[in-house]
Amino acid sequence: MKRLRELHPYVYGEQPNIKGLIKLNTNENPYPPSPKVLAAVKAAVDGRLRLYPNPTAQALREKLAKLHRCHENNIIVGNGSDELLALATRCFVEPVSEGGVPRRPNLGSRGARPSGIIQYFTPSYSLYPVLADIHGAARNAVPLKSDFSLPSIAELKDGRGKPPKGGTPNRWILDAALTFVTTPNAPSGRGYSTRELDALCKAQRGVMVLDEAYVDFAGENALKLALKYPHILVARTFSKAYSLCFQRVGYFVGHRDLIAALHKIRDSYNVNGLGQIAAEATLDDLPYYRANFKKIIATREWLSRELTKLGFRVLPSRTNFILARPSRFSAPAWRQSLRVQKVLVRWFDRPEVKDYLRITIGTAAEAEALVNAVRKILTRR
Repeated sequence: MKRLRELHPYVYGEQPNIKGLIKLNTNENPYPPSPKVLAAVKAAVDGRLRLYPNPTAQALREKLAKLHRCHENNIIVGNGSDELLALATRCFVEPVSEGGVPRRPNLGSRGARPSGIIQYFTPSYSLYPVLADIHGAARNAVPLKSDFSLPSIAELKDGRGKPPKGGTPNRWILDAALTFVTTPNAPSGRGYSTRELDALCKAQRGVMVLDEAYVDFAGENALKLALKYPHILVARTFSKAYSLCFQRVGYFVGHRDLIAALHKIRDSYNVNGLGQIAAEATLDDLPYYRANFKKIIATREWLSRELTKLGFRVLPSRTNFILARPSRFSAPAWRQSLRVQKVLVRWFDRPEVKDYLRITIGTAAEAEALVNAVRKILTRR
């Protein structure tokens, strides 16, 4: 299959097994799950392992519905939110023929039909174009402003927004089949207000997913928009804020018609039983996690100040990571120098962010170790 041969897969963050390494490259929570969650998972390791889990994560959906003040029919749970992003692609976007349409569609008379277009801002989550390519959909990548803020509706409609590094932007397509918006944004960390997201939702006619993987570290969220508009879905995950990366549990909140459509193509027993139990127990101990959010935010602000003092340009963040442009030498060189100091950070070879490092917020001690490593590197240089 030609499409498969040409496919560039999603690039995962490095997961090395090196003793003493401070791992600040994959946005994992530095704090463990609640002791109550660990106890619940351990207690579930019994004869139930021979049984299939609840096929719709019914108990978890009921708890989430109570938390978000909606009906369980407004919620679908997935094997991480990534599975749900892929489900949305399969559900709401018409695949193209094997001959294919352009990955960057011509929006003129011979361009891709809106029903076959996946749209997203750039830079954002790098899984989106991969999902489009796997499905055989056309991509419409629309640049954010140079400060990673959202273009205005007027700018989106006429394509006046310009990419940070030049080039010709794609025009925003109001009736694109599926639009992904990462909010707060990754990899920039920038937060978007509910007011500006509401304006975007109101203008958009196709299905739109507000991907809120990092929202627990932000000042506000847009969950109410999923219950206000019939074409909006909000994606959440238990990975980033709730320390359950290992279990892979995420969910969508949205209109029951959208949720029902996704259930039609969901894999049987798509969420493992221990993951369901861990997520349920998490919701029973939210004060533990909210205390951790405060610690991570405090460390984020401290680290941002300290790196700024050392000559880094640190962008404002509403996530559990920061995007920082280092001083004196290139970002890839900094990544390697920090690795020598046993500190692992992430670098993306993409035009908009290639001058920056993305740094996960670890514990206070890990942040201090990073700062000390930076000081040592600057002294040696």
